Amino acid sequence: MEAHILVMIVMIITVFHETIHSSAQDDHLNPPPPSRYSSCGDIQNISFPFQLESKPVSYETLNPYRIPLSLYCENNMTIMFSNYYIEEYYQVKAINYNNYTIRIVDPKVQKGNCSTFSSYSGDWFYPPLETEIRYGHGGIFWSGNFNVSPLVETLVFLSCEKQVLNPRYMDTTPCINSTSALLVPNSSDDYLYAVYGTGFKFSDMAKSCKIVQSAYISSRKEKTMTTSYRQIHDELAYGFELSWISIYQKDMETVCYVDEKSNEVHCLCGKTTARWCRIWKAISPIISSVVYFIGDRYKNIVEILAPRTIIGLSFVIALIIYKWRRRHLSVYDGIEEFLRSHNNLMPIRYAYSDIKKMTQGFKTKLGEGGFGSVYKGKLRSGHFVAIKMLSKAKSSGQDFINEVATIGRVHHVNVVRLVGFCFEGSKRALVYEFMPNGSLNKHIFSGEETDNSLTSEEIFDISLGIARGIEYLHRGCDMQILHFDIKPHNILLDENFTPKVSDFGLARLCPLENSIVSLTAVRGTIGYIAPELFYKNIGGVSHKADVYSFGMLLMEMASRRKTLNAEADHSSQIYFPLWIYDQFNKEKISIELEDVTEEELKTTKKMIIVALWCIQMKPCDRPPMNRVIEMLEADVQCLEMPPKPYFYPQENYNADKTGETSQTACSSSPLDEDSTD
Repeated sequence: MEAHILVMIVMIITVFHETIHSSAQDDHLNPPPPSRYSSCGDIQNISFPFQLESKPVSYETLNPYRIPLSLYCENNMTIMFSNYYIEEYYQVKAINYNNYTIRIVDPKVQKGNCSTFSSYSGDWFYPPLETEIRYGHGGIFWSGNFNVSPLVETLVFLSCEKQVLNPRYMDTTPCINSTSALLVPNSSDDYLYAVYGTGFKFSDMAKSCKIVQSAYISSRKEKTMTTSYRQIHDELAYGFELSWISIYQKDMETVCYVDEKSNEVHCLCGKTTARWCRIWKAISPIISSVVYFIGDRYKNIVEILAPRTIIGLSFVIALIIYKWRRRHLSVYDGIEEFLRSHNNLMPIRYAYSDIKKMTQGFKTKLGEGGFGSVYKGKLRSGHFVAIKMLSKAKSSGQDFINEVATIGRVHHVNVVRLVGFCFEGSKRALVYEFMPNGSLNKHIFSGEETDNSLTSEEIFDISLGIARGIEYLHRGCDMQILHFDIKPHNILLDENFTPKVSDFGLARLCPLENSIVSLTAVRGTIGYIAPELFYKNIGGVSHKADVYSFGMLLMEMASRRKTLNAEADHSSQIYFPLWIYDQFNKEKISIELEDVTEEELKTTKKMIIVALWCIQMKPCDRPPMNRVIEMLEADVQCLEMPPKPYFYPQENYNADKTGETSQTACSSSPLDEDSTD
């Protein structure tokens, strides 16, 4: 028996060696010897899967599916045809044989001349509104030998009848003065904008706009903060990449991809290179035949190996489960350690069974947020509470620690009170005092599910209470608490409409003497996030970020409308703070409020002036919260108008040049009197 087994092992090794040898010899994906290289212009050492040829006489003779792929040398420039039914070609700028990409660009696009543009574009169709505008470039034809996604993104050109004030819409002037440059008839008076297609949905497009042109740009090129069309044109002139990884997929009859760290091709037969994938494909039938032969001939060997295999698999599964539990237990241990070290500050700790009793089995659901669902509960004392159950999938444990660490030490009439919490393994809950009037957004925005019945005086009192709550977070505790998510949804109202700041999942604790904090990622809600979290050059991140968020909230409370309104009748009203500032300068202070008294109008005007101060672009131009409270309590006649608000720093820079306001340094306004700010 031993002799037969030895013979079979020798046969397997022999076949395996021959397979490796033949695979290495036939592996046409490896670089060829230097004698097979060819060059044209700046593109040197052209090799498989490309082949340099003379320009074809007839385009009908071209075969886009043939391998090797054809490149042509014309006027010392390497070109590649993308559409074999019309004479459409691109210049080859680089070939990377390490990550299997070729970078091409339309030769009509000239770097440094932003009026030049690619002439290749296809007809557009309009899919469902929620579809992203990606890879919709219908005019470029690529054969099955190339992959486009995810190496490229689409640059979309929009022709708009009205001016659009949105930072995503990049004005193409003075590079392209009218859409006639893009061969759009009878539209020379329209506005032309360039928009990145990634993340931009058809529903985001302004009503007066239509797509007139598109082009590919590279998604791999490192992006800078784009502030002008000239920078976008530089991306057009750089070109975009195509990948010939699909050749591997045809050769292996499976799906393959490139590991960007190792530049190796990995296929679905295992995390290995394409060569080993092909080797395994060749020898696997032989191994199966040998195993079947041995099992049929020597059943006692199978009887010996089978139990050992089962035991080995059981051990591997147990090891995987152990690793998984250890990773999750480390999160639980971190939370437990925090709770033990801060035991003197903690509210009541409840068992999970207590939470179920309070909520009657989670019977009444009040709402759902980013980190879990909120249920109505009742304590044994008879008091109602709101219980937030944190989702395991969305929570890493840090949000739980943030809430307990911050709100657990706060006692203020304008900050929601944390009654208790629950932590049992993966079960985490936060127990708050119940707010019967819900969140502020239900009372200030008009809509079917809202109650827009608060008077201007009540709105003002609520805004003053919110300001006092935030000011207490910044200066009233032994540690400074930065909220980072001030918005209407996170302001709760009790039975007397007293506002309470809530939801501290994104909050940060820092010493009172530290004015600047470091963040690894942007945090907050779009529309309320301070600009310094995006633009690092305008100032550090500090408590002034909460001041900005409060300013946007205050603007919405005063006007009872969103600060960003894509459905506005006039394009100048899309960004409301900019529009309302112009109205104040024109002494048109009617804010679309019906039946308001002179006193209510003064209150509204005061709230808007304070809000405009709070949303200044630079953090050092915003007042601290204690000064905000003083301004809200002062007479409106004592308040001066702040500089004009801007949507992004480029506008601010342009205003500097015209002398409208100086932002090269912080304003010398008396608003920021606190030296610690």
